[in-house]
Amino acid sequence: MMSTSKRILVLGASGYIGRYLIARLSGAGHQVIAAARHIDAIKKQSTAGVEYQRVDLHDPVFPLNLLKQVEILYYLVHSMGDGDDFLLREQQAATRLREALRQYPVKQIIFLSSLQGKTSDHSAHLRARQLTGDILRDTGIPVTELRAGIVIGSGSAAFEVMRDMVYNLPVLTPPRWVRSRTMPIALDNLLYYLLHLLDNLGPTHRILEAAGPEILSYQQQFERFMVISGRHRPLIPLPFPVRWISVKFLSLITSVPPTLARALIQGLKHDLLADDQQLRQLIPQSLIPFDEAVRCALNDQYKLSDALNWGNDPQAINRWQPDYGFFPKQAGCTLTTSASLESLWQVINQLGGDHGYFFGNTLWKIRALMDRVLGHKLPTGRPDRSSPCSLA
Repeated sequence: MMSTSKRILVLGASGYIGRYLIARLSGAGHQVIAAARHIDAIKKQSTAGVEYQRVDLHDPVFPLNLLKQVEILYYLVHSMGDGDDFLLREQQAATRLREALRQYPVKQIIFLSSLQGKTSDHSAHLRARQLTGDILRDTGIPVTELRAGIVIGSGSAAFEVMRDMVYNLPVLTPPRWVRSRTMPIALDNLLYYLLHLLDNLGPTHRILEAAGPEILSYQQQFERFMVISGRHRPLIPLPFPVRWISVKFLSLITSVPPTLARALIQGLKHDLLADDQQLRQLIPQSLIPFDEAVRCALNDQYKLSDALNWGNDPQAINRWQPDYGFFPKQAGCTLTTSASLESLWQVINQLGGDHGYFFGNTLWKIRALMDRVLGHKLPTGRPDRSSPCSLA
C-alpha cells in the first residue's frame, strides 16, 4: 500500500534512473521536483505533477528555496561522465548539498549507490560512492543508501557497454575482470525498490543492498546475452590489467561516453555481491531473471523513440534505428561563416546521400562494406524522412 502524497526532490533527475523514477513517483501521486544540470531534455517528458528546476551542485550557491517543504530527497547524482577528476567533483557536489541541508533539512535522504567489494582496493568509481554516502550522512538527516550493481535495461551504461561490445567486435577479448561475479538487477526491480522505500522510511542511517536473483560472472553474462541476441562471438579472456583499457579503445567499441565507460569498467576487477535479504524482507517483490531482463531490454530498443530516454527530440526520433548505439556520438569544431542557417542545414542534410561526404568517400564505402562483412544490417544513405531545421 502506497504512502500518502509527499513533496519529493529528485537530484540527478536527468540521468538514466532519474527519468524513470520521476514518472513513477508522479504516477503514485507524489509532488515531484525534478532537478538536474541539463533539464531541457526531461522537461520535454511533460510528466503530469512534476516541476522542473535547473540545479548544478558545482555552482557556488545552492538554490535553497527548492528545499522548503521538501520531505524526501532522492540523490542520484554522479560525475563519472565529467572526466578523470570525477571523484573530487562528486565530493564537492555532495558537500555543497550537505551545507544547504544544514540550513533547510529534509526528513529523509534516499541515496542510490553502488555495491562495494570486500577488499580495500576500490576503483575511483566505488570510492566516490563511499565518500558521497559519508558526506550525506554527515548532514544529520537519516540516509537510506541503496546499493546496486549492474542494471539491466536499455540505456543503462553498463548494459550498453556489454551490448556494444557484442555488436561491434568480431571477437571478444576482455581483460581478466570478465571472471568477476555480480548480481545484475532488472530496471523494473530497482525502480520498485526505490519507489516503495517511501513506505519504509527508517529513523536512522541504513545501508540496503539490491540485487537480482542470480550470481553471474561477466563472462556468463556475455555468453547468455549472445544467445539471447543471436550475436555469437568467440570470447577469449586475456590476462590484461583493467588499467590498460584506454579511453580511445572504449570510444571505438561503445557509444557510451568513454570516461563513463572506463569508470564503470575500473570497478569490475573484484566480485560485487549483494546481501539483499534485509531489503527483500522489507519490500517483497518477484525478481526478474537475467535472461528475461535482457529480452525486455532488447525489445525496448524498438520503441526508444517514444521512451523517456530520448525525450521528444525530433532529430533523435528521425535517426533512431534498432541495434544502433544508444548514446549519441559527439564530435566537432567551431567555424565562422557568413552563410545563412538555412543554407548550412541544406548542405548538412545531403551528407551520406547521393553526394556522399565532404571527403574520403572511398573510405566511407570501405567502412560500409566492413560493416556488412561483420554482420551489421543497418540501412545506408539518408533517412527517408527529411529533417527540418530546428537549430537556434
